[in-house]
Amino acid sequence: MQSAKNILLVRPAAFGFNKETAASNAFQNETKETGILNMAIEEFDNFTNALRKEGIVVYVFDDTPEPKKPDAVFPNNWISLHSDGTLILYPMAASNRRLERRTDIVETLRKKFIVKKTIDLSHYESENKFLEGTGSIVFDHVSKVAYACLSPRTDKSLFIELCAEINYMPVCFYSHDKNGKEIYHTNVMMYLGEKFAVICLESISNADQRKNVEDLLTSTQHEIIDISFSQMNSFAGNMLCVKNSSNETLLVMSQSAYDSLNKEQKLKLEKYCRLLPISIPTIETIGGGSARCMMTEIFLPEQQM
Repeated sequence: MQSAKNILLVRPAAFGFNKETAASNAFQNETKETGILNMAIEEFDNFTNALRKEGIVVYVFDDTPEPKKPDAVFPNNWISLHSDGTLILYPMAASNRRLERRTDIVETLRKKFIVKKTIDLSHYESENKFLEGTGSIVFDHVSKVAYACLSPRTDKSLFIELCAEINYMPVCFYSHDKNGKEIYHTNVMMYLGEKFAVICLESISNADQRKNVEDLLTSTQHEIIDISFSQMNSFAGNMLCVKNSSNETLLVMSQSAYDSLNKEQKLKLEKYCRLLPISIPTIETIGGGSARCMMTEIFLPEQQM
């Protein structure tokens, strides 16, 4: 299954501009505006309510006030939860982001879902090797393929090692923005639905790597919906399909991502799912991550009560 029916979110307690991550994340923007935390909390609550209104099952965990974790609202970077009962913990590049890994969240998940195996990669932080969850890796769960654009936050050897352990085919490449800076996370330049792929192909500057990705997406029966640099900068690549209680597939994205798409792109997407734009301008502008980054998919089997 490519789309989860349970989603994990973390309500922020100390959201703000993270100086530790800014060097590698060109999507972040510092501001002197006051009240950023309250604005982010309001956006988060509206985001949660919008998902629940559509019948999407959401598990919300409150961030702890101390120690301060400015990016806690983006839990998809430290944990992924798979349909075979595998729970993976990831090594994070920024030291203040490592604080986001919480054993209490893991233990709560174990009570509600079946965890058969835990893969803890966090010890690689001591070797300066990083792999930031479904930010670094875009999984094609149906075809067992994993995509990763390499960057300071996505180590090639560690990516290949993990893919071997979970039996996915690794596909890695380099992706750059219009200024030639490495894209910090794969999930800002591409998203895979079950039958479609939203991707900024022009960001893959190496022609051979770009053709390899295109050919593989086509061979796995994905319709390619190519987005521009400008659309990528509006987070049009940072979206996620989720299932609601009626088994309907909804494509969750930010309002800015939705507004950047043209009519033809929207019509292509609407063949496969219903579009659900939600406004989160503070979170995505200051935090440098958007709707997909806020959602950790829970594919784990549910405990039988």
